[in-house]
Amino acid sequence: MKKLFMAFAVAMLSLTANAQDIFGTWVTGDGDGNVEIYESNGKVYGKVVWLAKGPDTRDTHNPDAALKNRKLVGVNLLSGLTKKDKKWEGGKVYDPKSGKTYKCSIWLDGKDLKVRGYLGVFHATQTWKRK
Repeated sequence: MKKLFMAFAVAMLSLTANAQDIFGTWVTGDGDGNVEIYESNGKVYGKVVWLAKGPDTRDTHNPDAALKNRKLVGVNLLSGLTKKDKKWEGGKVYDPKSGKTYKCSIWLDGKDLKVRGYLGVFHATQTWKRK
């Protein structure tokens, strides 16, 4: 009985830890894309893995003419974030709808992920849902 209880306790702890993890696939605030958040070389990134408009959707609003024809699937929207307390900060978020890049921070709010872009003292926050 003791072994069964310990196995159950370990399983519950791993589920709780996983629920507090930012890594995985998230549905963007407007629901038209999925972003996979992952870690590489101690930094956190988020790349587009699915778009409602289809896999051939291009980065037409990118200010760099050489990138306007690239497919958005596979593009990192989040880049260079590092953990500080309960947030991941110091990175950038790319908005393919405007072609603009902003300073960024992300954090968990219950089961949701808050993604905030900054332009000077102004900011906008989206709520992403786990897929």
